[in-house]
Order: sequence, then structure tokens, then C-alpha cells
Amino acid sequence: MHAWRGHSFGPPEILVWEEVDDPPLADGELRIDIAASAINFPDVLFTAGAHQVKPTPPFIPGFEVAGLVVESRAPSLPPGTRVAATLPGSGGYATRVIARPSTTYALPDGMPFEDAAALTITYQTGYLALHRRAGVKPGDTVLVHAGAGGVGSAAIQLAKAAGATVIATAGGKDKAAVCHALGADLAIDYHSEDFVAAVKDHTAGRGADIVFDPVGGDVFDRSTRCIAFEGRILVIGFASGHFPAARANHLLVKNYAVIGFYWGTYSRAQPALTRGAQDALYAMYGEGAIRPLISAALPMADARAAMTAVASRATTGKVVLTTQR
Repeated sequence: MHAWRGHSFGPPEILVWEEVDDPPLADGELRIDIAASAINFPDVLFTAGAHQVKPTPPFIPGFEVAGLVVESRAPSLPPGTRVAATLPGSGGYATRVIARPSTTYALPDGMPFEDAAALTITYQTGYLALHRRAGVKPGDTVLVHAGAGGVGSAAIQLAKAAGATVIATAGGKDKAAVCHALGADLAIDYHSEDFVAAVKDHTAGRGADIVFDPVGGDVFDRSTRCIAFEGRILVIGFASGHFPAARANHLLVKNYAVIGFYWGTYSRAQPALTRGAQDALYAMYGEGAIRPLISAALPMADARAAMTAVASRATTGKVVLTTQR
């Protein structure tokens, strides 16, 4: 097999495309011939050695893939099965990967591999954060930050599918238009508009019931100024690079909650929940309620340039790497 490997930590340029031995297959595992691998912002952090999971070099980035099972010691997923898989230990920027059946999902008929690779981690994150952690319900107002990004674009669709009113923020008019196209009822270009004032105006002063925040930093701090009574702020990540600190006195007086969500912990500790979420996502996909926003499908050979584009926020939705099949 071939893979993009990092022999040290750094920017995407440190990755090297090289031939590596196929790892042996253990009982219960399966080998997937990769057709598509989705890029996520955490892949950049992983390569830089700044992710929550710090690998030991040499390492292969990539946490979500789709392809064909070519060897299996898992009876439920025989060779020839079209699957998507999430990889808590990474390894997706390659031609083949080993996966566990607990985090591998047989694809619905007709689902393209590109959609399948983009419809796992970010959508499981949005689904479980909104439904399990925040208890989203019809009529809620959900504020989604970075709505044109990978996890934000998923959250917009999932909140709308749950019957919520969605307000999204994005950087620039073009990205705000993307949020509108995804279903946002109000899209705010934070370069030219104060989202706090816009949220209060749109909700007649009440504020957002749920804030979906993958940015952190100042965005989190300002979100506390437009959260509704008994609202919930979902801490999804820190794309800004700054970790905010919740003010306990403000939490007490305004009666809102700050709720963390990290997909990796759920995937390892409660894989039944992520599987249930994936089943629900496939049903929603089949009904046309959700569809991954894939702004580019590029050859695996372009992995380094694609990662750089994602890191610079030059993309929308997801970028997917494809291999020849």
C-alpha cells in the first residue's frame, strides 16, 4: 500500500508519499481499499502535533474514509462490502486501511464514496451534540458558528432537519451565501456585522437557545451575550486557537449551560451511540434531509495542498481526497 506519512511534526509539506507494508489483519478487523478520504481541520492539527491525540512518528493522517472491504475477519462485513469507516487512530490518507467493525458502516445503495466519507465524523458530531447533549427540539433557535465549514455546514442541515430556526455566521458574503443555501434562516457575515446584535434582533431580544461553537476564543465570549435564558452553548472545538474560559458568575445569573462535545471520546467509549447516530444520518440522507457539502474532490496526490487550503479557510464544507479504483 501507499500512504502520506509524517516522520516529524509540522505543516502539511512534511508529509511524504511512500510505500509501506500492509499491516497484518487481527481477529475482528477488516481491510478497506480506500476510494475517498475526507479532510478535516483536525488533520492539520494532528500533522502539526497539536491535536488531542498526538501520534508517534511515522504517522498517517486522516480520520474518515470510504471504500471497499477487500479482506475481513468480521463476518458482518464480508469482502466486497461498500463501507465508510471512522479511524480514531488515523490512517486515512492512504490506499488501504485497517478498521474495526464497531466504527465501520455498510453504505446505503447508491451512495457515492465521496458523500460517504464526508458523512461520518462531522455529521455524527452535529447529530449527537445537538440531540444528545443539547436536546434540540422544533422551534428552538440554533446559532451555528463557522457555518460554511465542515462541521458547521453539517450542523446547519441537522438543526433544520430537527425543526429549529437556524442562524449561521461565516466570514465573507460568499460564505454567508453558502449558509443560506444550506438552509440557514439568517446568515451573518461576521466581517461586516455584529452577530450578537443580529441574533438579538432576529429573536426579539430573547437570544439563541443553542449555540454550536467550533471556533472558541472571542466567538465563545461574545456568544454568552446572545444566549437565551436556559440556553446551551455547545463547545465543539477551538479553530481560533484560543481556549475560552466560562465565567461562572455569568452562568449563574443568566441560567445557561456550557456543554462540551468531543467525538473521539464517544467513538471509543460508546460506539453504540455513534452507530445509532450513523443509522439516523443514513435515513436522513435517504430522505433528502441532509447532503454533505463537498466543495472539492481532489486526487490523493494533492493531499498536502488540499490540507493547506483547509487550514487557511479557503474552502467550504468538506474537501475529499479520491483514489483511482
